[in-house]
Amino acid sequence: MDAPLVRAARAGSQVAFGRLVERHQQGLRGFLRRAAGADADDIAQEAFVTAWSTLPRLREDEGFRSWLYGIAWRKALTHSRSAARSARRDHDWTREQDGEEGGLGPEDRLALQAAMAGLSPNQRAAVTLCLADGWTHGEAADALGLPLGTIKSHVARGRDKLLSVLEPVPIRQSDREKQARFLSSERDGNRARGDKP
Repeated sequence: MDAPLVRAARAGSQVAFGRLVERHQQGLRGFLRRAAGADADDIAQEAFVTAWSTLPRLREDEGFRSWLYGIAWRKALTHSRSAARSARRDHDWTREQDGEEGGLGPEDRLALQAAMAGLSPNQRAAVTLCLADGWTHGEAADALGLPLGTIKSHVARGRDKLLSVLEPVPIRQSDREKQARFLSSERDGNRARGDKP
């Protein structure tokens, strides 16, 4: 689906690359907001600029989405390390999470944000891609540059941690069902696509 646009962009078509940006920017920005926090829009912009300038390095035209998300994730990690260094120097750095977990009330959203913040950066990215965005384990492994087994472990442990943190929160039964669907959708989606759980 991306291959014709990638080939045209490689040949120098800015219009084709613009269509790739339009196609992927919303998903990429959403992933970065959930996984990286406040600088998501800046990181996404940097990722698109880098993708344009390094497009000849892309090996498989159909792998554009995973390749792009990998660029963005590495940029997010670089931004995170830089921000941590500044925080240690200034003692003034705070972390923000943008809550876009649809169907959850404010209290549940805050609990979910706190639980996500407690995950390691790689675990948070794997959980975001696989559970929230519906990616297969294989796609997430390609994008994050991690082994498939590590992604599966991060997703399973992240899901368990999120459920354990959310369990004590008093919620209505309908909200509990929404949480269960949110946290288990990846497992069912991966099975439907042929991934092993």
